[in-house]
Amino acid sequence: MSRPSARQAAAAGLLALAVGATPAVAHLKQDDPGVFAARQIPTVAAPAPEPVPTAAPAPKHLPTIDYWDSPQGFEPDAATRSVEAVREGLHPKHRLPVYDAPGGVPRAFLNRTVSGLPATVPIVERRRGWTGVLLPSVNRRVGWLPPGGWETRKLHDQLVVDLSEHRLTWLRDGRERGTWTVAVGSRRTPTPLGRTFVMGRTITHGHVYAGLDALVLGAVPDDRDALSASLRNGHTAIHAWHEESAFGRSISNGCVRMPPDVQRTLLAHIKPGTVVQIVR
Repeated sequence: MSRPSARQAAAAGLLALAVGATPAVAHLKQDDPGVFAARQIPTVAAPAPEPVPTAAPAPKHLPTIDYWDSPQGFEPDAATRSVEAVREGLHPKHRLPVYDAPGGVPRAFLNRTVSGLPATVPIVERRRGWTGVLLPSVNRRVGWLPPGGWETRKLHDQLVVDLSEHRLTWLRDGRERGTWTVAVGSRRTPTPLGRTFVMGRTITHGHVYAGLDALVLGAVPDDRDALSASLRNGHTAIHAWHEESAFGRSISNGCVRMPPDVQRTLLAHIKPGTVVQIVR
């Protein structure tokens, strides 16, 4: 006999539909002469979300990150040369343990303040439900925190210091707001390369700073022994300088020296957590 069309089979009551609970594309397959059954094409299940690694309890004896001592045991910042804007910072609501990797070993505690400066650390990576942040008092290192116990803060500003050009550029929401010739570290005491951030502002002493506060960075000297004893435990900073002849030269102890009027501008606008990219 001749094969009936699908329409004829349906009219004859011979089309049996195998209907699943979920939408699917069906195709017709001939089981017996003159009888067609609809088969459901299997759907591919979405992969299950990766579980968030559990945070191990932190021993009480862990050190607390402060202004003076460099935290140890943290992984390098894999994107330290990036000049991409960082848009969010992390502020602890209370003392939190910081880990060396998602689900890794707790290495130190981070308080709401770091030696009196409000703690806002830039968020530079997210991995497996954990959040990676730049750490203060150490160069080019990232610490990890699990969810909870902290809040995010928007970061609108970005500072880029080009050591070769002796130039600092300020961007807000990706748009240039100003660029200036500055002084940077000497060959013996260079300004540390890589990503760091503004911890806050601190007072200065002496007329050479034009009576203006400094913006303290998370970066510290790469070679402390190259500095005088009184400066070895200090941080890199952005501060005013009284001598105009310094600008455009590599002569500082690692800090970025600014014209006083420019320093006033930065002090009025730059907030804690602002990323500073130091490039060459």
